[in-house]
Amino acid sequence: MASVPISVWLYLANAAILLTHQIDASFWHEWDLFHIPGGSQVNLLLNIPLIVLVLYGLVALAQGRPSGRFLYGLLAATGLFTAGIHSYFLLHGSTDFRLPVSLALLAATLLLSLAQIAARAKVLTHA
Repeated sequence: MASVPISVWLYLANAAILLTHQIDASFWHEWDLFHIPGGSQVNLLLNIPLIVLVLYGLVALAQGRPSGRFLYGLLAATGLFTAGIHSYFLLHGSTDFRLPVSLALLAATLLLSLAQIAARAKVLTHA
């Protein structure tokens, strides 16, 4: 049996954390934070294509497709953006996402996104 590359495991871990953050975002009514009209119903509808894209990215990455490599980078960038924008809101007095697990999810996606980037850089420098 072939071993699974670390990039696949990092993608899977970060995807799980980001998708769990999306569940947490429903608790915090994130649509209000970003001024997205339509409330929870639009939030749910917007998450369907995002989840499909994340899951497709995992399959494509595991199969070695170019789209998997692209989505690997996009997921890492999304994690950095998520951690960054929420850090901005928290530093500017937002009371949302301040529970321990909410903060842990944000920290985890930051660390996993950085790990994804470092792993990709290592592969590129050794190619």
